Amino acid sequence: MAEQVLTELRTTHAEATGLRSIATDFSSDRQAFRNVSWGKAMMWIFLLSDTFVFSCFLISYMTARMSTTVPWPNPSEVFALTIAGRSLPLILIAIMTFVLISSSGTMAMAVNFGYRRDRKKTAALMLVTALLGATFVGMQAFEWTKLIHEGVRPWGNPWGAAQFGSSFFMITGFHGTHVSIGVLFLLVIARKVWRGDYDHERRGFFTSRKGRYESVEIMGLYWHFVDLVWVFIFAFFYLW
Repeated sequence: MAEQVLTELRTTHAEATGLRSIATDFSSDRQAFRNVSWGKAMMWIFLLSDTFVFSCFLISYMTARMSTTVPWPNPSEVFALTIAGRSLPLILIAIMTFVLISSSGTMAMAVNFGYRRDRKKTAALMLVTALLGATFVGMQAFEWTKLIHEGVRPWGNPWGAAQFGSSFFMITGFHGTHVSIGVLFLLVIARKVWRGDYDHERRGFFTSRKGRYESVEIMGLYWHFVDLVWVFIFAFFYLW
């Protein structure tokens, strides 16, 4: 009987210790997140929610492709360009991917120079990133125009399964909208950096405390997310 009581006491003590350690972990997390700005925290929450949206789109695309009984169009043929009389498969998509990945590198350098409070280099690299993003959107618009001219519609296409058109316009259009919005915000923040708003703490949108280029880092989080999503779109839509 005494051994049973001792065992129960030990179990209760272990449970209390476990609950206390859990409470300690939550408390430490609370202290850690207390130093995170609202802007950065809200951006992470937005990116998490956007991850679910893109995941649903890609899963829906895979479901439609695997469930259709009509042959799915061959991406190497659909997205080929004829240059100098030769058909080059996926050449435009490869260039688009290279441009967008390169913009991720310039954005990372902009954030780095933002940490160093180098106003001119930060603004210049953000403008280069915006230019690369606009180039990507322009090439995507050319791709859309080419496919529409060849007969691709959301309800059908001349190469096979009708779901191809709706999946293509929905997924690439949604991603292209993200890139376009990112380009606009890059231009806005680059202008504020160039004017020295973050050095003089000038009032306005996206202006943090003096000497802190936090908006550049938040913009970097968004832009890297857009680039990462394109990698998945490229793999699932163009290479599969």
